[in-house]
Amino acid sequence: MKIDDIIRNRRSITSFKPDPVSTEEIIDLLEVAKWAPNHKMTEPWRFLLYNGEGTETFVQAFIDAQPAPNGEVSEGVKRKADHFRSIPAHLVVVMPEDPRQKTWDEDHAAVSALIQNFQLAAWARDIGMIWRSNDWIYNPAFREKIGVKPGEKIVATLMLGYIKDVPKAKKRTDIREKLTIIDQHQ
Repeated sequence: MKIDDIIRNRRSITSFKPDPVSTEEIIDLLEVAKWAPNHKMTEPWRFLLYNGEGTETFVQAFIDAQPAPNGEVSEGVKRKADHFRSIPAHLVVVMPEDPRQKTWDEDHAAVSALIQNFQLAAWARDIGMIWRSNDWIYNPAFREKIGVKPGEKIVATLMLGYIKDVPKAKKRTDIREKLTIIDQHQ
């Protein structure tokens, strides 16, 4: 597949086959993704992979991070937790939170580029994912239970597996509507 086609055809996937994605396959994809541009070659990323039985650690951290009046887990949280259990793997991507704004911006851009590389390389292997950055990733209970260290930012929780259903493409704005051309030679 040409890279143009991979980029145009990639979708956020929420429906996965139950087949596990091997840890070695995920490592191989990360080895490809690490070639993302990053300022001063700092490689400002770290990964937490919840695969196989490890998925329950991620799910339990999600449950514990939800408000539970009277100690009761809501039906909505239970449904979402069951859905998370059905997803073959959860990859949490974190970066250091540098207090210098320029470095923070550069690190965030590099990590985002790595995530896009990971998504595209995975798509070429029929592995799909959805990039989540829900409000619960900021909850100290969730962060602690999944192993995020103080001074780190969760950039994404990537929920991934072999693709079951591919949603239809959503319309994109013609780039000419978003482009300003400054050309002194016209």
